[in-house]
Amino acid sequence: MMKKFLSMVAVILSVLAFSQQGKVKRVATIGFLNVENLWDTIRSADYIDGTKDKTNPAFHRSIPLDSINFLEAEKYSGQWSDGLLEGKKVIRYQSGSEEFTPASGKNYNTKIYKKKLENAAKVIAELGSQYTKTAPVVVGLIEVENRQVIQDLIKQPSLSKYNYGIVHYNSYDSRGIDVALIYQKRRFTLTNSLKKELKMYSSTGKREYTRDILVVTGLLDNEKVAFFMNHWPSRRGGEAISLPKRNAAAALLKQQMDSIRTEDPETKLFAMGDFNDDPVSESLKNHLKAVGSEKDLNEEKPYLNLMYPLYKKGVASLAYQDAPNLFDQIIVSKNLVLDKNPKEYSIYKAEIYAPAYLVNKEGNYKGYPFRSWNGDQFTGGYSDHFPAFVIVQKEP
Repeated sequence: MMKKFLSMVAVILSVLAFSQQGKVKRVATIGFLNVENLWDTIRSADYIDGTKDKTNPAFHRSIPLDSINFLEAEKYSGQWSDGLLEGKKVIRYQSGSEEFTPASGKNYNTKIYKKKLENAAKVIAELGSQYTKTAPVVVGLIEVENRQVIQDLIKQPSLSKYNYGIVHYNSYDSRGIDVALIYQKRRFTLTNSLKKELKMYSSTGKREYTRDILVVTGLLDNEKVAFFMNHWPSRRGGEAISLPKRNAAAALLKQQMDSIRTEDPETKLFAMGDFNDDPVSESLKNHLKAVGSEKDLNEEKPYLNLMYPLYKKGVASLAYQDAPNLFDQIIVSKNLVLDKNPKEYSIYKAEIYAPAYLVNKEGNYKGYPFRSWNGDQFTGGYSDHFPAFVIVQKEP
C-alpha cells in the first residue's frame, strides 16, 4: 500500500509541474516514430478489389502470396490509382516484401520481428512521458507494411493497456510501405479519415509510386483536431533532382490543410512525419509556406514549423549521407499558438526524442540513431530516425 501511495504522489507532483498559479494543466503528447521497415515475416502482395465497395473504388489490402491462387484477379499492366482500378480485381507484388522473410539475406525471422515490435513499443510508450507520466494520446507511424503489424504493435505489453485504435490505408508505394496513426480511444474520437494519393512522375513522364498523405479528423478531449501523416519522397538520385517530388507533396499537404481550415477555422491542425527535407528547404518554406517563428504567422502563412528553432540550434533527427538533418518535423496551425484561450489546447513544447539508448555509442556511426539494420545484419537497434513529439496543454 505504501508503494502505491508513493507512486500516486509522484504522479501528482509531476503533473503539478504544468500548473500555473495552482491550476493543474491537462496535457497530451502527440508524436510519431519511423519504425524502420516494420514488416511481418510473410511475403505479401497487394490485392485491389475495385468491385467491393462503391464508397472506396479501390478496396486495397495486403495478403499473403500463397492466397493469390484462390483469388479471381486479372493481370493488369496499367497505372495504379483508386480511380483507374474501379471495377477491377488485380494483384500487385510488393518489391520490399521479399527482403523481409526467413529466406532472404536478412534471415528475417519471428525472433527478429518480435524484437522489432518490442523496441518500437518501448519508444512509443515513452514519448513525452517525462512531462505527462503516460503514453502519447496520438502517434503517427512511418514505414509499416500493413495493418497486421500495427495490430501486433499495439498488443505489446507496454502499449496494450492504453487501448489504441488504428487508422491505416494501403498505399501504392513501390516497396509496399505505408504511414498510419494510432490513438487512445478514451481521449480521441475519430470522426473521419482518408488517404490522399501523391501523383508524381519521372523526367520521362512515367508514374512513380510513393506513400499517401493520411488525413485524420476527430475530437481530442472534445476539441476538434486534424492530423496529417507524411512520408515524402526520398532524396534518391540527389536532393536537387528529387526536390520537385517533395514540392508536389508540400502542395498536396497545404491543399488538404487549407481545406479543413476553410471548412472550420476552429479545427487545430498537426502535420507531422518524415519530410525528407529540412525546415529551411524550398518544399516546406515556399510550397507549404510553414514559417519558423510565431511573429511570421498570418492569414497567408498560418502554419508554424515547431522544429525550426531546434534546427537552428543544430538538432538533428537522422544522418543522411553522413550529414545531420532534421527531416522529422511537426507543423501546426496558428490557432494552437496565437489563440491563448486557457480552456483550449495550445502548444507547450516540441522535442526530438533521443535518450541514450537510441544513440549509437561507438564505431563509424557514433552519435547517429541506433538503427535496426546494418546492411543485412540485424543490430537489435530501434530506428534510423529519432522520433519527435509535441506536448499540448490546457486547463481542465
